Amino acid sequence: MSKTSATLAALVAATLWGTTGTAAYLMGGALSPLVIGAATMGFGGLILFVIGGPASFALLSSREHASWVWIGAAGVVIYPLAFYQGMFLAGVAVGNVIALGTGPVIVAVIEWVVERRQPTAGWLMATIFAVTGILFLTFGDSSQTSAEPGGFIPGVLLALVAGFSYALFSYAMGQIMATGKSPRATVGAVFGGGALPLLIILLALGIPADVGLAPLGLLGYLVLGPMVISYVFFSRALRTLTSSSVLTIALIEPAVATGLALTIVGERFDVLSGLGLALTLCAVVFAARGATVR
Repeated sequence: MSKTSATLAALVAATLWGTTGTAAYLMGGALSPLVIGAATMGFGGLILFVIGGPASFALLSSREHASWVWIGAAGVVIYPLAFYQGMFLAGVAVGNVIALGTGPVIVAVIEWVVERRQPTAGWLMATIFAVTGILFLTFGDSSQTSAEPGGFIPGVLLALVAGFSYALFSYAMGQIMATGKSPRATVGAVFGGGALPLLIILLALGIPADVGLAPLGLLGYLVLGPMVISYVFFSRALRTLTSSSVLTIALIEPAVATGLALTIVGERFDVLSGLGLALTLCAVVFAARGATVR
């Protein structure tokens, strides 16, 4: 794949990821956030495992890579449940941006703890911007957003949990790929490992019998678009581009999420919240600039 094609693949993946919050919002409460999260990454992870084929199965059953595969799978299980519930409580833009803005910062913390790798100046700036931005968002006015009354703070906390779990499975996949395993096999194994628990959770929660075709169609879009197609494109991009380059291109994701929240969902922010949103987006930029090239 040429660099141009790889760049386009990364852009498509990031754009699809940025649509998740608005797609979930448009379901109009027909499905609970937990059902959406479990179904999206449960079915999506199963499909990615099938696409990964024998290489993913071998990696999933490998003793050599078992620890990172299952650590990553644990992150895959936690992420969608915290992400969609956090977005439901804190609002589409805030939930997206906090989860995505803190993920790269937490990856650097994991690198510091596991690899004794000193954080970069970019990470320090990203942390300052992320913490300040989240504080501004917390004390700002969320009454004109899609946030649930009284649920904003719990939503922010869940978005932070989503950011941690995102960092966990991203770092775990990076560790596996660093041993020479292909991105497609790695993505298939890690997401496949998380798929079964999520599908069991989905079975326990159940999908209402009277859910309409439109919500089911949007759920299908979340499975096939932001999950399957995006991660297939993401894996292809990683074959040609460095991980830091892909991370930089992925900066379009929170921008897309915020743009859709403003234009389609109709969210509005006061000065303090708007500044907090901008600072958290800046944290993503600094984190990407300080990313390590693998």
